[in-house]
Amino acid sequence: MSGFIFTIDYVGTLVFAISGVLAGVEKKFDLFGVIILAFVTAIGGGTVRDVLIGSTPVGWMTNEIYIYLILMAVPFCYFFKDKIIYLRQGFFLFDTLGIGLFTVLGLQKTLALGLSPLIALAMGVVSACFGGVIRDVLINEVPLIFRKEIYASACLAGGITFLVSNYFLAENISMIIAIATVIAIRILAIKRNWELPFKP
Repeated sequence: MSGFIFTIDYVGTLVFAISGVLAGVEKKFDLFGVIILAFVTAIGGGTVRDVLIGSTPVGWMTNEIYIYLILMAVPFCYFFKDKIIYLRQGFFLFDTLGIGLFTVLGLQKTLALGLSPLIALAMGVVSACFGGVIRDVLINEVPLIFRKEIYASACLAGGITFLVSNYFLAENISMIIAIATVIAIRILAIKRNWELPFKP
């Protein structure tokens, strides 16, 4: 992977780990529980993706930097907790950044293995969402991906944006545009109460 992609991977790991820590703090978990949530949130989606596409050992097992980044999230949240969760927006902020970063990372990694764009799009969503699914199950909440909120669909939109723009623009620029698309859709969906139209 290029240096730019490694940077996205590391930043995504850190911000997802922070969202896991914040979830544990809000649920009043002990230190061990908080660390477990940080790990599953940060590497859960990527682990599922890598197993599905046959990229083993999975990424975090061959590069200890991922473990250090996740462990860094715990003292970071401890020292800056009041600023991070001010007005209870911290969890949303870091989760949104995480899904934007990991959607594009999962998509790009799958394409690099020669798999089809459709499979790559699915793996982008898996990479972005499944760590959060595991986190939400562990804290006894319905995962965001199963609610009416615009969540996985924001990842799909960002992934499609990357696939289209990558035909015309440099890869790094396409990645930035796609990440911004996911984040913008997610933020607008929350601010304007957008929901998926389907109702059972």
